[in-house]
Amino acid sequence: MVRTLEQTTMRKVYLRLLPFAIVTYFFCFIDRVNVGFAALTMNKDLGLTASMFGTAAGAFFWGYCLFEVPSNLIMEKLGARFWIARIMITWGILSGATAFCTGPYSFLVLRFLLGVAEAGFFPGLVLFFTYWFPDRHRARIVGGFFVALPLAVMTGAPISTALLGLDGLQGLTGWQWIFIAEAAPTVLLGIAALFFVTDRPAQARWLSAEERIWLTGIIDDERRRIEARRKVSLLRSFFDPKVLLLSLTWLGMVTAGYGVVFFVPQIIKQLGLTNMQVGWATMIPYFCGAVSVVTWGWISDRMGERRWNLFWACVVAATGLVVAGLFSGTYGALIGISIAAVSMANKARSGRCRQCSSPARLPPPASPGSTPSAISAAQSAPSSSAGSRTAAAASPVGSTAWQVLL
Repeated sequence: MVRTLEQTTMRKVYLRLLPFAIVTYFFCFIDRVNVGFAALTMNKDLGLTASMFGTAAGAFFWGYCLFEVPSNLIMEKLGARFWIARIMITWGILSGATAFCTGPYSFLVLRFLLGVAEAGFFPGLVLFFTYWFPDRHRARIVGGFFVALPLAVMTGAPISTALLGLDGLQGLTGWQWIFIAEAAPTVLLGIAALFFVTDRPAQARWLSAEERIWLTGIIDDERRRIEARRKVSLLRSFFDPKVLLLSLTWLGMVTAGYGVVFFVPQIIKQLGLTNMQVGWATMIPYFCGAVSVVTWGWISDRMGERRWNLFWACVVAATGLVVAGLFSGTYGALIGISIAAVSMANKARSGRCRQCSSPARLPPPASPGSTPSAISAAQSAPSSSAGSRTAAAASPVGSTAWQVLL
């Protein structure tokens, strides 16, 4: 069968960019969740209470929130190749430096600096996709990209708990090895990005001249049509109703999602399992999420519908977290978290806003920085049910805001 110009061009673009995006986001999310597994032994060594750990974990998002929009604007000026590489190298170095924290305050400061270093990575990649993928391809590329999230937790869980078993090697504790071993690939990927990433289609030597002209033309034409309908300045974007509602939607999603990510190892630990068994058990919810992100996304594409798919994803997530809270300390909690993970992986996959196609229009994150603190305060109680209910309460926020938005 003779391939059309669009088919041959987009096949090359997918094969070039999607695997790289998945691998980079995979290590990005491993870096975010490894602190939850390190906490199984780190908290005692550093003198961290549950509340102190939650506050320090949340400091990451304060740094991320403050510098996310400036980071995207700089990427627009300097180019994706240099800026994505810079983000990855600096966050890898700071993540590895976390291994040498000596107490609560040094841990908090490094988590904040890690957020500053990583700021703009996720929306930067989404912005980068708008340079390369016409509108009708973006749902697919973001869907494939998001497969990395459940896979990172699913595979990172047993790796992290296995690294805890290296306690004493070279005079380092197991939790220190988690940060060092999982930071090194990020630095190497950042260096590789300098040679592998191409800023714009017009610069892509791996496309033919005809393919470069076609892709550049269609991307530029789409941007002109969007800006002709409504051009929003940087200042106005902060007060745009759709941007504000998207931020509220994201707040509900990440409050529930990161509350689970940071504390699920400690919740599962309550079942009386060893650290290694906690790692294997943590794979279960995120295996469900990995399967779901493909199947639910396929259903949403077949239906051609996003609004109600996202709404029900939020409702299912809230239901699962309530179940986890009601059955805290039992295997019912693991079942509830698995139910929640099925829908959490699909929230960003199901939602989409064509307005958000420039750095000024990417909504600044509704920071979940207070989420770990609020949940950890509940975790300090004899059971984790209050913490699970705190996370569960946030998920309907996202679904309600999305209904208003659309």
